[in-house]
Order: sequence, then C-alpha cells, then structure tokens
Amino acid sequence: MKAEEIFMKEAIRLAGENNVTGNGGPFGAVIVKDGKIIARGHNEVTSTNDPTAHAEIVAIRNACKELSDFQLEGCEIYASCEPCPMCLGAIYWARPSKIYYAATREDAAKAGFDDSLIYKEIALDHSMRMIPCKQILQDEALDVFNTWVENSNKILY
Repeated sequence: MKAEEIFMKEAIRLAGENNVTGNGGPFGAVIVKDGKIIARGHNEVTSTNDPTAHAEIVAIRNACKELSDFQLEGCEIYASCEPCPMCLGAIYWARPSKIYYAATREDAAKAGFDDSLIYKEIALDHSMRMIPCKQILQDEALDVFNTWVENSNKILY
C-alpha cells in the first residue's frame, strides 16, 4: 500500500470514529510532514459548539502547535472529504504543499452536508447575499492597515 493511501485511511478512520463517539460530523484529517503524521483532527463542531471546528481546521491548529509555526510549508493535508470553503481558505493560509481528499463535496451533500449555498453566496455581490452585509467605518480600518504597513517589527504571513 502506498504511503498516500495509509495517510488517507487514517483520515477516513478518524471520520468513521466520529460516527461512534458522536463528537461531530463524519470528517477526519491528518497532516503529514517528512512522511510522518504530525497532527490529526476530526470534526468537533457539535461537541465543542464551535462551527469552525471542522476536521481540517482542528488538524491545522494541532499541526501548527506541534511545529511552533503558523504555516505548514512542506506538509501535506489528507482529508476524508473535499474541504469546504472555510477549510479551503484556512488551508491556503497555512500554505501546505499538497491537499489530498477522498469523498467529494457532492458526496457530502448527499449525506446532509451541503456547502453549495456558501459557494453560491461567495460569488454574489455583497448586496445580493442572504445575510445582509454592510460596510461601515472604512477610514478607521484603513488607518490600522496603514499602521501595519509602516510597522518594521511585523511578522509577514
């Protein structure tokens, strides 16, 4: 069996384990660096009352803590399902070298985890979205960004 398959089987095992424990939805993820699993995550949304506690997010948090770094350069993420828009955004911010996934977002939708609304909403103009979105105090926010740009002690990411 290829290493990729071994790592994916672990992500899928974590997803299946959640069916038994009831800690959250049927999703699991592992993060690999240099051929070794350095972090695991399973969906913890319902057990922690945290809508951001998806398997990939939990795994990213665990891996960053393990590496003492906010980026996952040289790492690979194995997810039991294609990452949702939130997780995909977090993955891109973490900057791993590769993403592997097993089930598709269409498979997830058939199981009751349908992200299609989010994909549609992202593509819409702010004024057309289901949740009203109103911009206020832009100048004050820009002052903060300008201070950031001028800060010589910042850590870029």
